[in-house]
Parts: sequence; C-alpha cells; structure tokens
Amino acid sequence: MESTTKKAAKKQSDTKAATKHNRAVNNEVKKRFTLENVKPDTFKEWYRLMLLGRKLDDKAPNYLKQALGWSYHAPYAGHDAIQLAMGQVFNRETDHLFPYYRDMLTAISAGLSAEEILLNGLSKATDVASGGRHMSNHFAKPEWNIHNVSSATGNHTLHAVGVARAMKRYGHKGVAISSQGESSVSEGYVYEAINGASNEKLPVIFVFQDNGYGISVPKKDQTANRKAADNFGGFKNLRIIHCDGKDVLNSMNAMTEARKHVEEFGEPVIVHASVVRIGSHSNSDRHDLYRDERELHCVQAHDPMLKIQKLLLEQSIYTEKELDEIDKEMNKQIAAAHKKVMKAPDPDPASIHDFVLPEAYPAEKYPEGIHHEDGEKIKFITALNETLKAEFRHNPDTYIWGQDVAYKEKGGIFNVTKGMQKEFGKERVFNAPIAEDFIVGTANGMSRFDEKIRIVIEGAEFADYFWPAMEQYVEMTHDYWRSNGQFSPNVTIRLASGGYIGGGLYHSQTTEGALATFPGIRVVYPSFADDAAGLLRTSMRSKGPTLFLEPKALYNAKAAETVVPDDFEVPFGKARIRREGKDLSIITYGNTTHLSLQVAEKIAEKTGKEIEVLDIRSLIPLDTAAIIETVKKTNRALVVHEDKVFSGFGGELVAQINEHAFEHLDAPVKRVGSTFTPVGFHKNLEAAILPNLDKIRQAAMDLLDY
Repeated sequence: MESTTKKAAKKQSDTKAATKHNRAVNNEVKKRFTLENVKPDTFKEWYRLMLLGRKLDDKAPNYLKQALGWSYHAPYAGHDAIQLAMGQVFNRETDHLFPYYRDMLTAISAGLSAEEILLNGLSKATDVASGGRHMSNHFAKPEWNIHNVSSATGNHTLHAVGVARAMKRYGHKGVAISSQGESSVSEGYVYEAINGASNEKLPVIFVFQDNGYGISVPKKDQTANRKAADNFGGFKNLRIIHCDGKDVLNSMNAMTEARKHVEEFGEPVIVHASVVRIGSHSNSDRHDLYRDERELHCVQAHDPMLKIQKLLLEQSIYTEKELDEIDKEMNKQIAAAHKKVMKAPDPDPASIHDFVLPEAYPAEKYPEGIHHEDGEKIKFITALNETLKAEFRHNPDTYIWGQDVAYKEKGGIFNVTKGMQKEFGKERVFNAPIAEDFIVGTANGMSRFDEKIRIVIEGAEFADYFWPAMEQYVEMTHDYWRSNGQFSPNVTIRLASGGYIGGGLYHSQTTEGALATFPGIRVVYPSFADDAAGLLRTSMRSKGPTLFLEPKALYNAKAAETVVPDDFEVPFGKARIRREGKDLSIITYGNTTHLSLQVAEKIAEKTGKEIEVLDIRSLIPLDTAAIIETVKKTNRALVVHEDKVFSGFGGELVAQINEHAFEHLDAPVKRVGSTFTPVGFHKNLEAAILPNLDKIRQAAMDLLDY
C-alpha cells in the first residue's frame, strides 16, 4: 500500500498536471474560423441573424411603452458574438440548450423566428416557450430541446448537468449547453453543478457571458478573480476556454473547440466570454445611476455589430448600399411578424388550472387503495425496499441516487435502499455529493432526456436537511405549468420525516406544512407498510413530481406492519378509514395515525364511545370528500398531526371542514399537534413538544363531552 505521504504527493502532482493541462489547451484553441476560410455566404447568414436579433432587441422596449407587452426585457446588445456562436453550435437533433433571460440572439441563432420571439415578448397564448405563462424574454422551444428555464438565475445549470448525465448513460452523442451571466456563477448551486459535471465527466458546455455587472453590482464585488471561470481552475476533468464574446470568429472558434473537446474527452468545458452590456440590465434598471458617461461611451465603441459591419465592408462581402437594403428587408420581416403576432390570441384566464399536474398513474387494481388479503406481515421499511426493487425490475429506465444510498451493503442512513446497487448496478443506483440542490436539480435535468425515465431520489438524509434544495423543489413544482404542459419532471422525492426517535434539531422535524403550499407536486405521507408500498408504486409510475414523506419512527415499528400484496397500488387523493366509528372523527396521517388508533381503542374500552380514524395518506391531492363524509357521520372532528399546530397542514384540514361540513358539526373542530417550537433533543423536551397519547385523549374527550 502507498503511504499517506506518497498518496498526498501523487494527489498534488495530479492536481498540478490537471492545471497545466487546462492552461495548455486554453492556449491551443484551433482557429477553424478565419477570414480566409469562412465563406462569404456564411458571413452573410451570420450578419442577417445578428441584425434580426438586434432590431428585435431594440424594438422590445417600444412594446412596453405602448402597453402591449414585453414588461420584462433584458437587452443582449454587446453579447452578440457569443450568442450567435452558441446558437450555431447547437444541434436541435442531438443537443439540449438552456438559455438564460438575456439570450435572445442565442434563440434566434438556434432557429427561432422573429414571430416566435415576438409571441414570447408579448406573452401570447401561442408563445412556443410557455403560452404566456412565464416572464417575457425567457425564450424556449421545448420540441427542439431549447428548454424553458427559471427566472432564478443560473439554476438551470443543474438541469444541464442532469440531462448530460442521461446522455452519458444512454450513449447519446450530443452536448448540453448551459448559458448564464458571470454574476450567477456566485450561486452555490452553480458550483454544485460544475463540481458534479467534472466529477462524473459529463458532456456539458457552461457558457459564462461576462459583461462585468450583476444588475448594478460590479464584478469586483462578486469574486476575487477578475474572470469568474478562473474560480474553477483547480477542478479536475474540466477545461476552461476564454474568448472575446464580442468577436464573431473568436466566439465561433471557442464554441466549436468546446464542443470538440467534450466529444473527444467526454468532460465538461467552461467557455468564458468577455462581453459588454451596452444597455441597462433590464427595462426596470437605470444604468446611468451607476455607470458614468466615459464607461457608456466605451461600451458603445465595443459594439459587436459595428465590428462585423466593418469586417463585411473591408472584406467586400457587402457594400454600404447592400447593408442598407438588408436593413430595410429586416424591417419588413419584423413588420410582417408584428402583424401576425398582434392577431394572436392572449392566454385564456379559464386555462389557469390546466397543466398544474400531469395525469397520475390510475392505480386501478385497487381503486380504493385497500386490500383484504391474508398472509405474512412485513415491516414498513421492507415494504419500501421491496417495492423499489420491484419497480426497478418493472422499468429498466428507473434510477435512484442520494447520500449514502449505495455503498457496499449500506443503503442509506436507514437502509431503505439496501441491496439495490448489488442487483441493479452503479449506473442505476449511485451516491450523490452532500449537496441537496444538486440531488434534486440533476433529477429534474435527467428526466428531461426521455419521458420513459423515472427517478427516485433521497432528497436529503433527513427531511430537516432538505432546505438547501428548496430552490430546486420550487422549480420542480413550476415546470409543468410554466412550460404550458410541455415538460414535467418524473421524480419521486423521498424524505425520512418526523420525530419520536430522539433526534432533535435537523433529525426530528416534519416539514409538510411548508412543502405542501406549492401547487404542482403531489405530497403523500403513509402510516402503514401497505400504504407505503402502494403509494410508492403509484408515485414511481406516475408522470410529474411526488414528495414522498416517510415517518422514520415507523420503519421498524410493529404497529406499522401489514400484509402487502406484490402488486399493491394506492391511488392519489384517496383517504382510508383505519378504524370505523360514529361518535367522533380523528383525521390524521403519519406517526400520529398510530397514536390516534391507540386513543380510540382506549376510549372505546372505557366509555363505549366509538371513534373513527381517517388516515388521509395523500395531502395533495386531498380526499376532501372522505373528510366531509366522516364529519357528516360523527358530527365531531379532531385533526391530529405531528407538525406544529400553528401554520401546520391541519389548518387546511380544518378550513376544508368549516367550509364544506360546518352545518354537520355539533362541536368546534379541534387540533392536536406539536408546540410552536423546534423539536428538542433531550427526551423530556421531545415529549413536551410532540403530540402524545395524553394530548390526543384529552382533546378527544373534550369533544365527546362538548
């Protein structure tokens, strides 16, 4: 074995070699595009694209002045050359392009027409990016793999890495191109994305369009390095190419070289393009408040359009007269597109409920999500493990990753995924860095490659650690609606949730009260082994995202054991009566289902009163009909859950009862849950905070005696 000293020396040597390699290849960008070998017709096509883009860029603010649209516009003038190059290198048959909000010319160069750009700017119903649902200036065409990305700057970097992972897994020849401004590189998830891409050696080109400002914040306030790409200089398996993003030939050479390097070495490339921002950040920004006249004059002097016009004239590709004629021709083209777009329909207000969630797997074998089979009972954790394996056999395009999920005999902190890597291999079952945003964001991205792909992730080792991924969680909930039904991530997010384990902060919280507030995702919380298996199967077979919350205190609990049919499936939005009753309804889920059942049995023994226990199982969609029905039956309702009473999900349950079943109530609706405090570590603190048998029994008796 090598000594520790030798290993350290070797590691240092490898790092130096990688850095030396990066520097060497940065200086060897082959000049495939030169004045001598680029055909005049190619220059003419480039110029037409650049002129069309610039005219639309200049025209956009006029629509706002006329109150016609384009209420958000981020001018790209000064970024022209690198954006042209990105669009030219992009191949819609093989590649995936993730533009950012300033990438108008990138979209045009990739093939979008003037009409499609205007439809987006005016937020028309026929906008190919989102049908007017997303902010203007967010250009996309999903059918060409030009993706609809978020306004959360740079977050699509993770999606590009995820789709690149799928490309590599399936042997697909193509690249993912992620474009962004240099300031968004300060976001932590961008570092996570580039770290993951270099670690996995994925076919991604990260393009940084460096105009020196993040709105009004100068680059010097963003990073100590003058060029943001240099922050990644020590990363292994990563090439960095610097180019002049104002120069067409230089930009074309850089992007072409980047693509060639990805294809040849199978590793990511950063293209750092130095550009200028001629205008303000957007139409809501005044750059004269933080840029002086000298600077504004300098950026105008570096206008890429002036540079290419000069080149065309000097090389006798065009005459002044011909340039004027092309200018008039472009004006006519835009005018014709404008007329069409003005006649296009606006989004229909009645459509707002379309594409919130895609259609779920129907789960028709057990339409009520109930079985009546005899057999051997199994543990909650066994039900999860066996269902995961069964679904992996059912669909070979299923993947799972997370922290600690696949190392030798270990299968996550709680061994839910035990044995999976051994059976299904490292390509389908693998570990992720301790980076929750990366775990969720790359799941979103990988699912973009093909609709048949299904992904399960352990979003965090404990639900309490999920918060760093919230930005990607929110993104995932928006995707289907924002893209007007063109894309939804087929991802199941598993989280070990809740307390009663003596875990304290970051190990014993339950988070559904916060996570269920977002439309666009299903949220389920099973209490028994059969529901765990059935809901997991339905989640994994459905289109769209599901948040699957697992009460970890029940993993090995005897009370949660049940018989589980091999093909069991539970429909979303179907509650289950776990105990029949006529005197009071307890509406619950998760750990407190079992506490509620114990209370119901004790009260029945002592008083003869029969309490019905309704396990809602599915928070979104919610079985409101079952809740109303049980309240009609018993005329009293107690809502019990583990989360905090204040702002907890129980507040929504009470609201549904008051709105739809108030006239059937013979007593006020009561709630039992945690105190409005964090969950403490010491057993005395935990017991005082979480719901328990005494608290539930007292609330139930109060209602029965009312």
